[in-house]
Amino acid sequence: MIRIFVKEFNSYLNSLVAYVVISVFLTGIGLLMWIFPDTNVLDYGYADMSTLFNFGPYVMMFLIPAITMKMFAEERKLGTLEILLTRPVSDWGIVLGKYFAGLFLVVLAILPTLLYYYSIYQLGNPAGNIDTPGVTGSYIGFIMLGAVFTSFGLLASSVTTSQVVAFIIAVFMCFFIFEGFSALSGINEWASYALFVDQLGVVYHYNTLSKGLIDSRDVVYFISITGIVLMITKLILGSRKW
Repeated sequence: MIRIFVKEFNSYLNSLVAYVVISVFLTGIGLLMWIFPDTNVLDYGYADMSTLFNFGPYVMMFLIPAITMKMFAEERKLGTLEILLTRPVSDWGIVLGKYFAGLFLVVLAILPTLLYYYSIYQLGNPAGNIDTPGVTGSYIGFIMLGAVFTSFGLLASSVTTSQVVAFIIAVFMCFFIFEGFSALSGINEWASYALFVDQLGVVYHYNTLSKGLIDSRDVVYFISITGIVLMITKLILGSRKW
């Protein structure tokens, strides 16, 4: 797994993908937080980072599929996946190696936003007048959301040889798991099951963590969704051997 991780991550560093993804993410979030009149924290007048955590998921819905779309699709198109499968590495080693390489890049993109936290911390009146526990919980939820989106991106890449198709499928799945169940819970016919349906989606658990309430049930939910999706990806990869 470590060898796959290093190989995959180095492939990002040797291309423009990593730099473009991180630059676009930070630029987009930076514009929302500091420039755009309807969302910037300076006009808002409160020392919080809600802009990052409210709009960040929608930015990641497109950036993470852009990272993961080539992971299996390109290997299948070039015929190198068959070679990889013959090497002395397990299917789980391949899946997890590629997954953690993508997730590590996502975390690297998120880390510089700590500068935004520091800036708001210093701009507070008085300095430090910011809900640090809430921000901490939001960051945990943000990274876990990135982990879920990365797993869906990897799954999408495993079912096609086209990177464009993998990107579109991944964006759709990320959007549905984030917003779909919340929208379904609003249907009047399902009123008695509204809470249960809402809890099936990511946004319910993400919003809970964003309030600084680090509940083990929310953490288990994110880990479970990620594990299930990776297991499906492993089964698809295993079927390529036959």
